[in-house]
Amino acid sequence: MSLEPRPAAPPGRSATRGRTVFAALAGVLAAAAGVLAGELGAALVSPSLSPVSAVGGAVVDFAPPAAKDWAIQAFGTGDKAFLVTVIAIVIALLGAAAGLLELRRAGLGVGLAGLIGLVGLAAVATRSLSSAPAWVCALIAGAVAMSLVRWLVGRLRREATAGTAHDAAGARPASMEPSASVESPASVEPPSSAEFPTSARPTGPVPEGWGTARFPRRGFLRAFAGTAVVVALGGAVTAVVRGASLAAAAAREALRLPTPADPAPAIPTGAEVGVHGVSPLVTANPDFYRIDTAFVVPSVDATGWRLAVTGLVDHPLTITWQELLAQPLVERYVTLTCVSNEVGGTLIGNARWLGWPVRELLARAQPQSGADMVLSRSVDGFTAGTPLEALTDPGRDALLAVAMNGEPLPPEHGFPVRLVVPGLYGYVSATKWVTELKVTTFAADTAYWSTRGWSEKGPVKTASRIDVPRRGTRVAAGDVTVAGVAWAQHRGIALVEVKVDDGAWQPARLGTGISRDTWYQWAASVRLAPGQHRVAVRATDGDGQVQTPNVAPPAPDGATGYDIIELEAT
Repeated sequence: MSLEPRPAAPPGRSATRGRTVFAALAGVLAAAAGVLAGELGAALVSPSLSPVSAVGGAVVDFAPPAAKDWAIQAFGTGDKAFLVTVIAIVIALLGAAAGLLELRRAGLGVGLAGLIGLVGLAAVATRSLSSAPAWVCALIAGAVAMSLVRWLVGRLRREATAGTAHDAAGARPASMEPSASVESPASVEPPSSAEFPTSARPTGPVPEGWGTARFPRRGFLRAFAGTAVVVALGGAVTAVVRGASLAAAAAREALRLPTPADPAPAIPTGAEVGVHGVSPLVTANPDFYRIDTAFVVPSVDATGWRLAVTGLVDHPLTITWQELLAQPLVERYVTLTCVSNEVGGTLIGNARWLGWPVRELLARAQPQSGADMVLSRSVDGFTAGTPLEALTDPGRDALLAVAMNGEPLPPEHGFPVRLVVPGLYGYVSATKWVTELKVTTFAADTAYWSTRGWSEKGPVKTASRIDVPRRGTRVAAGDVTVAGVAWAQHRGIALVEVKVDDGAWQPARLGTGISRDTWYQWAASVRLAPGQHRVAVRATDGDGQVQTPNVAPPAPDGATGYDIIELEAT
């Protein structure tokens, strides 16, 4: 019987691809485990600052202003969810890269995982809430990721090598394989060990392209699956523990708010125009917009809260939560607006706030001559620079607010205490989780957004918005009701007008309004012939200033222009 040599078998490309895929997945799993370890530790010992929240906060702080503006305009109050998604994707990609590097050469992937941990550690160091426990959590996250990359991918490499050597030891040389002409394979005897000595078997690292049908082997798969289960359970535990730690803020529900010494005025008759779809006069707490720099809502214990008044004052002082609640609190309706609100945008809301006038606290501290700004500081490090005159003006209800629409401040809106200042955009006035009021000057200090291209004083501009009909909708030709809201906080609204296409401005029916510090509802009936139309609105404030038609973006001091919608009448 003759034996014909056969060409060598092609490299095991599928097995090589399998190792590559599992190495990448192992890296992703290791990165996820590291993140969860850091988050779980933070939930236990540092609930207000974790490695992920530190990275998110650092991204918010150091991102170019244009990128922040884009995120707010594109995602609105979902900007932080978008950032979380981006961070998760980046971490997953870096984890996959660590796994692949570790497969190529032991130690490279571990080094990349360590670098990821150092980034988290550096981010923690930049936060105002940085503490020893937060640093430890970042170190734990990096250590867990490094250990798992080394263990999982190392096991993958070892089993791949062992599997290839095992198969090679039991294989026949290509020259001894029977040819296709052999009629009875059973008649061919296997080669003896002398014909295929042990010294000829492959040894050492797995050559590129080698693989076996038995790869990946069961040992690695068990390790991978077991780790995945632990990570999943860890994620569930982390969610429960973090929820429990943040639920400390839920203790606010048990707080008994003091009766206001000066209640809010009743909503006047005629304030509502009675048109379905118009923004309500009072915005419910869950619907109130949220724009701030806190990646994770700070969990602040009200009983330990303190507010310090420092800087250019004759009598620096500190007030506690109990002392604040003991003051004669007042209740006021105030509309807050974000400077990032586009023309026609929704980053605005009106609420009933309970608090103590800031001017009374500052009167105790006695600001010194020459001071013109109060730098308010949040527990998360955010700062806002408010003109001193706006906080000491006896005709302006600037408050240290403790309640919103009859309940303690929701955590995301500043519990336990925040600033509410009528007539100023939030970036220069509405500091949440406030812990310090530093009396200073605009020349000596700069606030968070003032160093990022925004103007220093931020007075709210006269604006109006069309709520109904929705832009781009079809309406029946004839008389059509157009309605919405208008605002010019601390000046009030005197007149709202609408215009169809190039026609004349016509006055709208203006709601009474709660006060000059809130928005006003308005409605008008316009006649539309069949076809396409453009409807515009403009407002005139209580000082007689007509809303400008000049179109400008939010930066650096608020958007301007008319809100214009396009309709099709049929």
